[in-house]
Amino acid sequence: PYQSLLQLAGKVSYKRTFLQKRNYAVVSYTTDIYTHLKRNPNFKELSQNDIKFFQSILSPSELIVDNGNNQDDLLPYNTDWMKKYRGKSKLIAKPKTTEQIAKLVKYCNEKKLAIVPQGGNTGLVGGGVPVFDEIIISTNNLNKIRDFDPISGTLVCDSGCILEALDSYLAERGYMVPLDLGAKGSCNIGGNVATNAGGLRLLRYGSLHGNVLGLEVVLPNGTILDNLSTLRKDNTGRIWIFDTIVCYDLKQLFIGSEGTLGIITGVSILTPRRPKSVNVAVFCLNSFQNVQEAFIISKGELTEILSGVEYEVLKISFEFWDIHSLRLVKNHLFQETKFPLEDKYPFYVLVETSGSNKDHNEEKLHNFMEILMEKGVVEDGVVAQDNTQLQNLWSIREGIPEAGSKSGSVYKYDLSIPVPVFYNIVEDVSKKLKDAGVFGKDKLVTDVMGYGHIGDGNIHLNIVAKSYTHEITKLLEPYIYEWTEKHKGSISAEHGLGLMKADCIGYSKSQKMINIMKQIKQSIDPNVSIGSETIQNPAIEKRIADTYIGTTKLIDKRLPVITGAIIPVLQINI
Repeated sequence: PYQSLLQLAGKVSYKRTFLQKRNYAVVSYTTDIYTHLKRNPNFKELSQNDIKFFQSILSPSELIVDNGNNQDDLLPYNTDWMKKYRGKSKLIAKPKTTEQIAKLVKYCNEKKLAIVPQGGNTGLVGGGVPVFDEIIISTNNLNKIRDFDPISGTLVCDSGCILEALDSYLAERGYMVPLDLGAKGSCNIGGNVATNAGGLRLLRYGSLHGNVLGLEVVLPNGTILDNLSTLRKDNTGRIWIFDTIVCYDLKQLFIGSEGTLGIITGVSILTPRRPKSVNVAVFCLNSFQNVQEAFIISKGELTEILSGVEYEVLKISFEFWDIHSLRLVKNHLFQETKFPLEDKYPFYVLVETSGSNKDHNEEKLHNFMEILMEKGVVEDGVVAQDNTQLQNLWSIREGIPEAGSKSGSVYKYDLSIPVPVFYNIVEDVSKKLKDAGVFGKDKLVTDVMGYGHIGDGNIHLNIVAKSYTHEITKLLEPYIYEWTEKHKGSISAEHGLGLMKADCIGYSKSQKMINIMKQIKQSIDPNVSIGSETIQNPAIEKRIADTYIGTTKLIDKRLPVITGAIIPVLQINI
């Protein structure tokens, strides 16, 4: 059956679409929506003397200062990509060197000026934009490749390098970045590291915790921590403490820290060889049980192929999406072209195999397809016959976030959930919204969909609504977080916590772990001056609270949180 769709794909040519130029419509200030957030009086407001200092370090082209008539220049930095959060920063610093950043950060720390590090501003949880008037330090101008070793495959670069630009640079040299995201054309490698982004290649090449070899970081006091090692092995991070040797791999502290411990300015990363042979197939399935069966079979059939007398490890990607995701992509991104897949099956799986031996790669994929069909796991499918078709099939998966944003306001939840109950969260949320009378034709919610990375248990739950409303938010939160906790998952798989989930960490981390994290933060940044979403004294214990904030009564497991220049209404000693 897959041959019929294979013929169709050979005749269809359609454009691959990414997260392109963002439309910054009128977005409400974060503080107007989240009225319980209060500015921390410990931080001072920007003065003319402060501006003069920044002007002494940066050139006019590296600085945007609010003059009352340049809001259009400030808006892209103050507003997040989701158009959910908007800050009031009056100064955007765009330094070109690590030394400049160090001087600026040191000054802000001494003067008690709150700052927010920002990369490509493609985050989905409000972590890269200010809440109040925090100073934004953008790393976009730190965009130089410092070194590449073609023997070891190690790349050293500035943190502001765009992910896709790095991948193109490496492609010319036979290598690739071990990370791929839909936002690759805008996101920065430093932001990827700061959020420990996972993406589409994690199953093949592992997480950034394993691929990052070293980092250069500006600490909150302005100290430059130079740990740009290119060594695969380095077990010398040991010190004596009370006659005991302890070993710390310090770079791991900053991977996934969301900029709360320092600003990453340089990255050393291990890059794999670009495969000589790549094949992509998309399969149509009738149930999520079939999706799981297909994944199990893929691990048995595609993990290694015979090449001569040796076994070659075959790298694979395994992505899935449901019919709701597919229809959004079809309706919003393929309006003028013929769609290569029938939208009548509940689930779809994309499998990519890559290796160095083209014949064995194709043979193994063909055998895998035959097994799937013999066992009745798949109903239909299509295989890319050339690189254009390969890119086109990938564009369906990568286009889902953009299609959602074109359809309405999207509530995005990035969750790690055990695969056996992976899709249950989508079904349960859909039922809850329908029971509440807000989901359906002509209702507030127009779509609920699930897609993501089966191989690492990461599902993206997206709820598309006509607009962001308190009514929908109250139905979704904390329900989704409680559901995730009940099934021993994580409320943030790869997007981070940001402002959106800053006060929800207790659903995924124990109180003892939270306490240790707070101590680390306090030791590195005692003034809590860096990172808009920096947690200082959050009321994050999972306990039922009954308190009044303004005129709104909260009976919830979540309580107000102090983040950067924000002060909580309610403090709980932990």
